[in-house]
Amino acid sequence: MRTLVVDGANVVGSRPDCWWKDRAGAARRLHDRLLRADLDHDEVVLVLEGAAKAGVPAGRDLHVRTVHAPRDGDSAIVALVTELSGAGALCTVVTADRVLAGLVSARGAVVSSPSYLLERLD
Repeated sequence: MRTLVVDGANVVGSRPDCWWKDRAGAARRLHDRLLRADLDHDEVVLVLEGAAKAGVPAGRDLHVRTVHAPRDGDSAIVALVTELSGAGALCTVVTADRVLAGLVSARGAVVSSPSYLLERLD
């Protein structure tokens, strides 16, 4: 199983489009774009934290699963990658956070940049 894990805060924050004025709305727009995208993964997991969680309920919507981070998104992503990799899934994490990239790489994930994903959503 190929899983794409999206660091929602990091992807939304990669474009200066006033997302900070409406974090929930920015998360909802990203979620909607992920739903419409034709991505080469069996599952897409969108990880949201803070105010962004109000934009999309936790749970599955077609091929996109939304996870609400109980604390910070990075910890939730590391835990998710650890679980998925342990179950044999091939994980790609979309983030520009270097610390997070190192943590998930050490757990077997491939890391891609927000621009990689956004180019496929446009």
